Parts: sequence; structure tokens; C-alpha cells
Amino acid sequence: MTIYLKLMAWTLLCVMPQQEPLGEYWGTAEAEAKYYKLVDIPLPKELAIEAGSFEVMPDQRQLAVATRRGDIFLVDGAFDKYPEPTFKKFASGLDEVFGMAYRDGSFYLTQQTEVTRVTDTNGDGRADQFETLSDVWGFRHYHEFSFGSKPDADGNIWVALCLSESYNSKVPFRGWCLKIMPDGRTIPICSGIRSPCGIGPNEHGVMFYAESQGPWNGSCSLKVLEPGGFMGHPISYNWYDLAPEMGPTPVEPNTPSRLEIERQRVKQLVPYAVVFPYIRMGRSISGFMVDQTGGKFGPFENQIFIGDFSLGVVMRATTEKVNGVWQGACYPFREGFDTGLLAVQFTPDGSLIAGGTNRGWPVRGPKAYAVQRLDWTGLVPFEIKEIKARTTGFELTFTKPVDRQLAASPDVYQLKTFTHIYHQGYGSPEVDQTVPRAVAATVSDDGLKVELQVDGLVRGHVHDFYLPDMRSAEGEKLLHTSAYYTLNEIP
Repeated sequence: MTIYLKLMAWTLLCVMPQQEPLGEYWGTAEAEAKYYKLVDIPLPKELAIEAGSFEVMPDQRQLAVATRRGDIFLVDGAFDKYPEPTFKKFASGLDEVFGMAYRDGSFYLTQQTEVTRVTDTNGDGRADQFETLSDVWGFRHYHEFSFGSKPDADGNIWVALCLSESYNSKVPFRGWCLKIMPDGRTIPICSGIRSPCGIGPNEHGVMFYAESQGPWNGSCSLKVLEPGGFMGHPISYNWYDLAPEMGPTPVEPNTPSRLEIERQRVKQLVPYAVVFPYIRMGRSISGFMVDQTGGKFGPFENQIFIGDFSLGVVMRATTEKVNGVWQGACYPFREGFDTGLLAVQFTPDGSLIAGGTNRGWPVRGPKAYAVQRLDWTGLVPFEIKEIKARTTGFELTFTKPVDRQLAASPDVYQLKTFTHIYHQGYGSPEVDQTVPRAVAATVSDDGLKVELQVDGLVRGHVHDFYLPDMRSAEGEKLLHTSAYYTLNEIP
């Protein structure tokens, strides 16, 4: 069997539910609902609304929904406590809209083949002007998806381009990120992308994208879109001739290897900032957005909220830059959505809209497509709020004061580490496991932070935290007992 056929056979095993179950539930949905309530946003029975991106309109009352079928709907009532929304079609005839923003009287839409400016010039509520802003990349196959950000501070739209059929780069810039400037000029940013499904700023305003598990990607991850960088999949090297400003083509990474080893050889190679352990924390991570609601969504202000297409969950992530390299942690948040999630959007009153479709692929959830809203109930869960790296270990922040006696005991902190094989094969098992040991824990005066001294930190490994015995000062158990920190650098 050829290498290609082997890869295709493995891919089928990965996506067919009868061969590989989608994964166990966290089992926390009922408890999560006490703090974050899922609200259905009813969809018209006569319309198949497979949401691919969202935007809040300037009046702060309407929600725009773009679909993979190429329609744009303006929705009234989606933010009501008990939504009974009305949908009005604004535009149609587009192609899988996976990026949308409204600015200066026009929509800016990222579809498979281009970034398009769409305007209602006569004020009748329907689009009548469609202008191509940029279409410098190629398109030949339905699986060549394109994901666009909302405009950055300078008005630029960043576009992450999926490979051709996940394995090749048959037309220009497939597997690259491009920056589209307001005047349409297009600048190549980085190569090596495989299968993105979400792009936007992290909590520090730096552009990241969500990458799926697959060839050269042992698990899903958030990666920084480093100008001049290489995201890890070398099949798109063939377009460096079209981007002389990027410099020479990087050297080929070795396979099989480890990413920590190869980033010493391949100077442009950008490590995963946050690894999402496969199935335990998503299987096809998707759209994300930073909570900038001013506390309206609970205690996680300025954190990343990211969906997952396969498992229908929303997770949290935090990032920090250490020794010039981005890294951070991911945390479970809310499961139980009705379909595969492609996009999320915070609302003016501090709720989180999430929606998507199964697109005919295996997803967890009973519906082919859905749009739902997550409302904070006002109650604060006891959670691991954030983990940061320290020279001798980690700093853990909690949403509520901890039981000081328990939290000061190193035995409460169960730690493991692992990494993945960096290779051209599809995905990777968790390998090179170690068991670090917490040797000291110092609790802050307010009980919200713990400085954890750890013997056995491993650079380049995911550090797996499991805290089933932790309690709050009031005796509460953690809502979610696990978190995962990707330690690229030790401060």
C-alpha cells in the first residue's frame, strides 16, 4: 500500500464513528448548567442555517449570521431572554462564509475564494454590491476552506487557508496565512498551516489560529501567526517563490521526530502555544473569541473561549509569552451543545453565541445544525481560573479562595507530562510521559493563588494537572478537575 493510501485509510479510521468513538463526555453538563445556561435560538423550519460566522451589528440589537451555504441573515431577537427571533436574508450566492465583520457600512466576508466587501447601497435591507477585496489564493477543491478574522487594529483581515484535501497544496498559498489590507493589498504572513478552523487575536491582541489534529500535528492546538513563521506542515513550501519577502524556504523537518528537537533545526518553526489533548479536550477545535464583556460573562474576563466541531463543547484557554515564545493552558468549560460548533460570538449583554453544523460528518449532538446561547447565571463556579509558568513550577489562580490547609499540601496536585510525535503521519499518541512531583505549595493571603514548586518540569511537554481533592474555603469541589499547560519555555 502506498504512503498516500495508508494516510487515507488512517484518516477514514479517524472520522468514522463506528471505528473510533467520538469520546467520553466530561460528565459535568448538569453541574455546568447551574452557572452557564444553554438557551436555544429557534431557527426557521424552512431554512437550513448552518452557521459559519457571526457578527453583532452596530445597533447592538441585531445578530448577523453567515452560513456555509453562502447566505447572510440579519436576526432580530436573538439576544432576548426568551428568544423568538426573526430572520431576514441580506445576501446569498456566496460560498462557505467562515469569516465576517461589519465596518463602515459594509460587510467584510471571507469565503472559499476571496475576501468580499458586501454593501446595501440603496438601503432596502438587501445586499446589492459585491466587491472583491482580495483573491490572490487558489481554489480547486471543496475541502480548501478559508477562515478570516475580524479586522485587526489597522483594519487588516487575516486569512488562514486550509490545504488541498488536507494533504497537499495544489494551488497558490494553500496552507498559508495571508494579511488582507484595507486597500486589498495582500501580504503573506506564514506557511505550514494544515487545517485551520478559527482565526483571531488572543487576549493580548496577537493573531492566533486554531489548528486541527492531523499530519505533522499530534493534537489540536492554538498557534501564533508569527510573521515569517512556519506552522509545521511542509507541504506548502512550494509557494515561497511567490513570497520573496518571506525569505528562503525553511529546511525540511525530520520525520519522525519531536517538535522541541525540530525547532532547534528549523529556525522558522513555531511551536504550538496551547495543545488541546486529543478527545479529552476537543477533537477539531474551531472558532474562538476573547471575553471582553467587562465581567458580564463571569470570572473569566480576558480569556479565550473556543469551540470544537466534533465534540460540541466550548473550552477556555489562556496564553503568555515566555522567553519570546507563546505558550499557555486550556481548561474544560461547557459541554452539551446540539451540534458541531464552528463559530462563537459574545453579545452586547455578555452572553456567548455558539453555532454550527454537522456538515454530514460525525459530531456529538443530536441536530444537523443549531445556534445556541450561553448565559451566565450570576453564580461563580469553583474552577482553576488560570495557570502560569514560573521558574521553579507554576502559579495557579482559582475563581474562589481555596481551603488553605488542603491547598498547601503538595499531594493535592497530581501531575503528568507528555508530548507528541512530530511526523508526517496522521496525529500521534501521547509519548515520552513523565511524572513530575509537586514539592511545595504556597497559598496567597487572599487564598486565590498557589505558587507550586515542581520537581521535574519538562520543556516542550504538556503538563497535565489533575486536582480531584482540591476544595474551596467553603468546601466546594472543583467543577472541572483537570487543566493542561504547554510548557515551551521555562521562565
